[in-house]
This record gives sequence, C-alpha cells and structure tokens, in this order.
Amino acid sequence: MPRTKQPIDLVKASGRKHLTKAEITKRETEEVKASGDKIKPPGFLTKKKQKEEFTRISNELVDAGIMSNLDCDELGRYIITAEDFIFYSKAVEKSRRQDPIDFDALKSFEWLKSKAFSQCQSCASALGLNISSRCKLVVPKKEEPKANKFDKFGKAGTA
Repeated sequence: MPRTKQPIDLVKASGRKHLTKAEITKRETEEVKASGDKIKPPGFLTKKKQKEEFTRISNELVDAGIMSNLDCDELGRYIITAEDFIFYSKAVEKSRRQDPIDFDALKSFEWLKSKAFSQCQSCASALGLNISSRCKLVVPKKEEPKANKFDKFGKAGTA
C-alpha cells in the first residue's frame, strides 16, 4: 500500500527529505488548501445546545490550526452521535432499573448505544478529538527567520 503524501510544509519542517526548489513549488501548487473563514454550525444541528457545542469545539480546533470550512459537517455529525450515545446510555440504565427488566428493550438500547459509540469514535478520530488521533496529527509550525550563524551574541554588526 503506498504511503500517503505529507503536506509540503510538514516535509520542509521535518527536514528529512531534500527537495529541489522546483519540486517544492510543484508540490505547493498541487496541494489542496482549505480556508477556515466560514466555520459555522451546519443546518442539521437544530438545538441551541448543539450549536453552542459546535462553536466551543470548532474554536479549539481552529486555535490548534487543524480545522477548515470542510470539517463543519464532520464536527456536526460528531456532536449528534455524542448526544445519541448519551441518550442511549441513559436509556440502558433506565431499562436496567425497571422491574421486571424488559430484556428485548435493554438489548436494543445496548445495541444502539454501541453503534452510537462507534460512530462518535470515528468522527472524533477524524477530527483529532481524542489523544491517539492527535498524536498522529502533525501541524507544521511557522519557521522563524534563521539567525546569522557567525553571530554568537544575537547582535550582528554592532560593536
């Protein structure tokens, strides 16, 4: 299976691969860069609480430099599946406390809870919302201007 291509900024920041200026320019023109200027809750988030959660998480992701306009629907799906997981978790607990226990309902709620958890986990991984997916994300840092290698004290040309 071929490796996935890393963004050119990441390749330059790591310094492991030596590319010519022409190769760098070519890779920069080929890369898809999505903007982050229109991040807003998708229309399928209907509750005020869902939209507030979207805004809270999206602000964190924008600050981390890993969210663009293209990620809004994915974050919306995460919020809905997280809400579903909580709902089915409560339904399972309520079903277990009933006397007599309705095992068919309990089994259905546990299955739905499991599905919601899987979907929520998938969305969280795609967005970098859990620790293991964040460890896989590498956000290149902006390079600082290099200092003159002959200037040992940081003040070139002054005496």
